[in-house]
Amino acid sequence: MGAREDVLARIRDALRDVPGEEDVEVPRGYTRTRVQPEGTVERFCERVADYRATVSRVPAGEVAAAVAAAFARVGATRVAAPTGLPAEWTREADGVELVRDSPQSPLSVAELDSVDAVLTGASVGIAETGTFVLESDDLCGRRVLSLVPDVHVCVVSVDDVVDDVPAAIARLRAGRPVTWVSGPSATSDIELDRVEGVHGPRTLHLLVVEGDRPEASTAASSPS
Repeated sequence: MGAREDVLARIRDALRDVPGEEDVEVPRGYTRTRVQPEGTVERFCERVADYRATVSRVPAGEVAAAVAAAFARVGATRVAAPTGLPAEWTREADGVELVRDSPQSPLSVAELDSVDAVLTGASVGIAETGTFVLESDDLCGRRVLSLVPDVHVCVVSVDDVVDDVPAAIARLRAGRPVTWVSGPSATSDIELDRVEGVHGPRTLHLLVVEGDRPEASTAASSPS
C-alpha cells in the first residue's frame, strides 16, 4: 500500500462512526430579521457617513432644494439621470442640464464619463451595514449609470430603510440586476493608502427623505 492509500484508509477508519449526510438534519429556522431593531434610520445614516459619504436628512417637501444643494456642493452643471426619475426632484436645479438615460436611448460610457454627476433613487437601505441597493428599474437606472460618473447623488425614503440584509433581500424583486453600494468607491494599495473613485463614484451624497418612496415618472422633463 502506498502512502496515499495508507492516509486515506486511516481517514476512513477515523470517520467510520460519523453519521453520513443523509442522517444529519440541518435546521432551517434562520433568523431573517432582528426581534427588536433599534434606531434603524439613525443607524443607517451614521454608518453611511462612516464610509465618508455625505448624508442629509430631508423633509418630504424639500427634496428639490436638497438635490439642488447637492449639485451646487460639487459644482455639477450636467447631470445624468434614469428616465423615470421624478421631475419634481430637479425642479430647483437652475442651470443644471439633465441628461436622461433610457433603455431605448442609453448613454454611452463616454457620454456618462462626460457628465458631472448622476442622480438616482434607491430601492432599499440597510442600517446594519450602511448599504443601499439599486435595482435596475426606471427610478434607479441601469447599473452602469451609477458606476461611471464621478459623483453620485442618491435619494432613499426612510420607508425603504430596513434593519439588516435578510430584510433587504426580501424586498428586492427577483430577476433584476442589482448594485449594492456601501460608500464611495474605494480601495487600498499594497501600502494601505486609500484610493477613491477606482471602480465607481469618488463622491457620494445620500439624501434620506421622510415619506413614501416616489413612483417613477412616466413623463420626464429636464429643468429649464
